[in-house]
Amino acid sequence: MVNSAVGVEHFNNTEPVLLSEVIHDVLGVNYEGFKELIWLGAIYVNNYRQTKDKWILEPNSVFRVHTKPRRYPCDYDWKSLVVFQNESFLVLNKPSGIPSHPSVDNAIEDALTQTSLALKVPLLVTHRLDTLTSGLIVYGKQKSFVKNFNIQMLERHVQKKYSALVETADTLPKSLTHYMDPAPGTPKKLSAGYNEGWEICKLEILEQKEMSPGTKWVKINLITGRTHQIRAQMAFLNAPIVGDRLYGAKNAYRANAIALKSHQIEFSFDGKSMKFQLPEDVIQ
Repeated sequence: MVNSAVGVEHFNNTEPVLLSEVIHDVLGVNYEGFKELIWLGAIYVNNYRQTKDKWILEPNSVFRVHTKPRRYPCDYDWKSLVVFQNESFLVLNKPSGIPSHPSVDNAIEDALTQTSLALKVPLLVTHRLDTLTSGLIVYGKQKSFVKNFNIQMLERHVQKKYSALVETADTLPKSLTHYMDPAPGTPKKLSAGYNEGWEICKLEILEQKEMSPGTKWVKINLITGRTHQIRAQMAFLNAPIVGDRLYGAKNAYRANAIALKSHQIEFSFDGKSMKFQLPEDVIQ
């Protein structure tokens, strides 16, 4: 469809031009390929994502085209994955291999958008799960709920528990504290000691048991919620999550998945404690 060695192309135009024509002339993308990029939300003009294919653009518009957008399988019955919903929020059992929200190169193939389309209800991001992680995630239906949920997150009143399979034969410590380099990109770098500007990462290992030689099941209480935190902290202990090649795992798990699941989440709503959970001992 698109031939690009880099995957992201930047250019501008000198004259008024039809969006589809300039994409064809500069990148050699046919109209079917152009429509797919528009559908995915992979084309930006003047830093705005384009959603229509009939634009006549002013001279000196700035283009960014993600010519190789990442794709994700979304053929799920999304309604059946809803664990709970009311007028303010819903809780979804997100499959592994699906982003929890739109990405810069794909605004369609993600759990938030697919669930919104299935229910015909606009949903809002409250927190995130890694693409390779499965399990419980909360989406807002009202901005007031999102604001309150975010305050609870900042004050560490949202309780999150995870189950995982890790590659180790060692007994793991019950409490882990590390510091994470805030620089973008992955894998994330950790330090056992304090570094100025690095973000503190805390979790507790509530339970652990041997599943097979060199593999343990662990139950984790996530205290802070940094990007890739559990994955990075487990790897720092030489106990990477099964299937997590990015962080040094030796054993495969399943395609587009690591053996990590968000199995319980608890927070307050309208003065009441709301607790949702999935089976702890089954990694999806």
